[in-house]
Amino acid sequence: MPGKKRKDSEGRVLQKGESQRKNLTYQYRWTDALGRRNTVYATTLEALRKKERRVQLEEGLGLDYSAGGITVVELVERYIELKRGMRYRTQVGYEYVLNLLKKEKFGRLKIRDVRISDAKLWIIRMAESGKGYSTICSVRGVLKPAFQMAFEDDIIHKNPFDFRLDIIPNTSKKREAMTPEQQRAFMDFIREDDHFSRYYDEYVILLETGMRVSEFAGLTMRDLDFENRRIKVDHQLAKGKGGAYYVEKPKTENGVRFIPMTDRVYESLRNILRRRKAPAVETMVDGHSGFLLLDSFGKPKVALHFQKQMKRALAKYNQTHEVPLPAITPHVFRHTFCTNMANAGMDVKSLQYLMGHSDVEVTLNVYTHASYEHAQESMAKIVRPDFGGSGARASGG
Repeated sequence: MPGKKRKDSEGRVLQKGESQRKNLTYQYRWTDALGRRNTVYATTLEALRKKERRVQLEEGLGLDYSAGGITVVELVERYIELKRGMRYRTQVGYEYVLNLLKKEKFGRLKIRDVRISDAKLWIIRMAESGKGYSTICSVRGVLKPAFQMAFEDDIIHKNPFDFRLDIIPNTSKKREAMTPEQQRAFMDFIREDDHFSRYYDEYVILLETGMRVSEFAGLTMRDLDFENRRIKVDHQLAKGKGGAYYVEKPKTENGVRFIPMTDRVYESLRNILRRRKAPAVETMVDGHSGFLLLDSFGKPKVALHFQKQMKRALAKYNQTHEVPLPAITPHVFRHTFCTNMANAGMDVKSLQYLMGHSDVEVTLNVYTHASYEHAQESMAKIVRPDFGGSGARASGG
């Protein structure tokens, strides 16, 4: 007759190694590869089982990894566990993918049973269920290297996610730069509007430096070198869960850079400093203080501030003008800066430096936008050799 299952004070069945203590806390005990007994504790069963999962990932207990017997969820957990020094946004992205997989039947498949057709069908079903193209790209961006890890460990014979993502339509909106006419129209409106004119200098800086909005938000007074007319960019400011500020390094190593101040940027920075009301206590975030851009409460602005105010400004513009403008965001400003510099003839390596891109291909293929008008103008400027006549010369007999 099978033994009676152990339960906790709430009637939940306890798994092997788990127990509830007299003070109603929980513990999990296991024997490691060296024969040593180990114990972890937690105040709740849910918290204990999170710790158990980490132990199992590290010790390999109960996970038949070598035989491909772990699930897709467990594989991703193992892959994430090997990551160290992740950026906050990367951690959030991994958590999203993991939570998604835990809700899907696909996440419970054994990795040895996953075929390329299974992966493709799952991708197609996600698209049909309404998941956006960029979301699916992010999910695949975690699963592909996770399965690649299993492939390199000789656990599986082929990476089932090693295929082109052309099986679903690319529904993501193309990032478009503003035309010169749109730039003038929007900036003229901002400068003249009674309410939004307070943001004019901020928009000048974004439009003429190409900074990421989180880099702009992270600027402190120490980052401004007015003598040499340059801005130091070596960090970015954002908010995490619960509204806590945090500072991170730029998106890539190439993100650490100096950006020259144009005359307009120089004047706009001076204007912002002149109007800046010093708070009673300067906010300190990860060793940084004296943030240039503050909200009405004297706290540092973050990306969401700029996104909301631009959205409101655009809505007012479109309500009061016959010809509406397309979506305008801080990122559109960044695209526009890059396109303006490329159209003005800046060499691609200098542009890559100013944008803080790690790969010149990103600069070339993502952020610059060609047009017939610009191509026509550029072609007209090219000096062509004189071929000695307008017609073809007849050959002699």
